Parts: sequence; C-alpha cells; structure tokens
Amino acid sequence: MELGDDNCCFVCGKENPIGLKLKFDTIGGEYVTYFTPEKRHQGYVGITHGGIVSTVLDEVMARFVHSLGHNAVTGEITVRFKRPAAVGRRLKFVGRIDEENSRMLMTSANATDEQGVVIAEASAKMVKVAGNEAAR
Repeated sequence: MELGDDNCCFVCGKENPIGLKLKFDTIGGEYVTYFTPEKRHQGYVGITHGGIVSTVLDEVMARFVHSLGHNAVTGEITVRFKRPAAVGRRLKFVGRIDEENSRMLMTSANATDEQGVVIAEASAKMVKVAGNEAAR
C-alpha cells in the first residue's frame, strides 16, 4: 500500500463530507493551520474533545514531514493537555521538525488559543517507510 492521497483525509481532505478540511501553510520553518471547533467537536459541554485536538496536532506534524518529501508515518505520539480548548474559539496549530536521522524524524507541535495561551503540546516520532511498509 502506497502512502497516497485521495482527498478523504479526516483533517485535510476536501472530499471528506465529515472532515475538518483544514488548510496548512509553511511560515518561517514551521507548519501552521487554524481550526475553530464547533459544538459537534465537543466532549464535555463547551470543551473541544481531546481526540480532535490530538488529531490536528498529529496532522500538523505529519503533513509537514510529507510536505518536505518524506514518506513517513506516525510511530509514536505524546500529547500533553495544558488547558481546555473552548468550542467556538479559534485555535492555532504549529508543527516543527526537531531532529532527523536515517530511520525517523522527531517532531513537535502545539495548539494555542487566540491569546497565545498554550492549550496542548505534542511530540511524535515519524518513522520513514518505503512503499508498502506502511500497510504492515
């Protein structure tokens, strides 16, 4: 199985009817996206579900790796939640590549609210794969 894109990714896919359809930009060596969670994205009343926040953190790191031409998948991810993410408030997600070796890339990301307060931080090991290794 090749790592392909059929525009149905939950986070960035334009063809996914239930997806977030986020757009990403490279700004000063970092990868950035914005997301305003809606009520349908909540866990507890008025609070964005942590799984949604984690998913976007993973995506901002993985997409950055792929945008630089690497064929890699998330091998490990750690997310630390600092504060609740309020529904209806725009969040900024920023991803970085911190280190690279022959087998993987170490990445990090954070989510901040409109005042720049950190909502969550993440780190991930993106494992380089060749072609069908991702399907195993």
